[in-house]
Amino acid sequence: MPGNEVALPEEGLSLWLTDWKIPTDIPWQGRRVVALVGQLVAGHVDFHVHPDGQAVKVWMLDVQPGFQRRGLASLLMDTLYAAYPTAWINHGARTWEGTWWWNNYRDPAPQRNVHNRPPAEWAVYFDAIEVAAEKAQNAHLSAFYGLESHRQDVYRYGERLEQEADEYVRLYQPVEPAGLNPVGRQLHGGTRLYLPPALHAYVHDRTLDASLRAGALLDHVGHGNIPRTYWNSSQQAAFEDAYHEEVFQDAVPAQPATHLVFTLRLPSADHPPAFHALPASVDFVAGADIAVDVAALAWRSAGQPTMTHSAVFTPPVPAAIAPSWPQAASSAYRARYDEAGFLLYPNGEEPASEPAYADRAEEIRAVADRLMAALAERSGSGKPPGAAPPLPRHPQQISPPPPAPGEGQGMR
Repeated sequence: MPGNEVALPEEGLSLWLTDWKIPTDIPWQGRRVVALVGQLVAGHVDFHVHPDGQAVKVWMLDVQPGFQRRGLASLLMDTLYAAYPTAWINHGARTWEGTWWWNNYRDPAPQRNVHNRPPAEWAVYFDAIEVAAEKAQNAHLSAFYGLESHRQDVYRYGERLEQEADEYVRLYQPVEPAGLNPVGRQLHGGTRLYLPPALHAYVHDRTLDASLRAGALLDHVGHGNIPRTYWNSSQQAAFEDAYHEEVFQDAVPAQPATHLVFTLRLPSADHPPAFHALPASVDFVAGADIAVDVAALAWRSAGQPTMTHSAVFTPPVPAAIAPSWPQAASSAYRARYDEAGFLLYPNGEEPASEPAYADRAEEIRAVADRLMAALAERSGSGKPPGAAPPLPRHPQQISPPPPAPGEGQGMR
């Protein structure tokens, strides 16, 4: 939009380059630069990076309303350029807000902007026809608003679009989708917890045994409640996922959160659950529960991200990624966990599959036979011992006792 931007103060501002996990049709790695002011997300730029790191496609540039018109969008884009100092940058098609912003933006490396260079230089990374269409949309919006939009830097083909297609589309080399294979490797998944105050103090007390504190955390979560989240190739990426939840929440919580990372393996590689693979993580898409072995836990307080606690389970603890809904739980899951995901028998005292006295059936049957025989013998032997004598057929009537002396005198 027109007007001069107000400079953004550097105090309290931090920039964070991190993963951007979202399934798209682009088989490149998703990345993101996030601008944080205090504990608030002020803006972010999302983009995809070619596997060789030499091409970047901008997906979205967004600044929150309370931080607009302060130069933050330009700072985010400058950070992207700096993070990939030799890569081609494809800005794609812009919205009307982006058109106004681009008109005032100073491109730090216009020679790396694919809109400014002939397709022969970058067509191996981007479809020339698609780029031409995006340039046409941007030119239309600039003309509509009467903006110059660095028009002098934009490359003009000089021939018809159909000729460009014949010349350069054949140079484009699509990337085959490649992603993390979860079979046979450790996976790391992060989540946030708001623990009761006493438990929070206990699990963050470094003077206590880490394995006991890890066990308390797992008991609190529930062995059948391992979260459904992205599972990463590294522990650091899992902590970043938990921090993403922290900074993109709607409100600042009243108490500090605990960022918890599970390290696990799939116990069987024969039939892995269905998953969607990203370059460095997987998302299990099946709705049913997934049996896993938890090998370790690591956790930290959101207020102290540099102080990490960790413990290794030897041997790994059998657990399960929770089903998407209770009806999707398998029979094996229901036999081990309740609907809340907690162990039905937390001490391992599961009921036996058959009664404990099953191997004494013959002995019990012999005792029963002796008891029945004794009962039959007593029934046929006449009166039972100690029985009262039989009453006479015509018993005499019993007279009432005589009255006490003086009782009833004077009565006729």
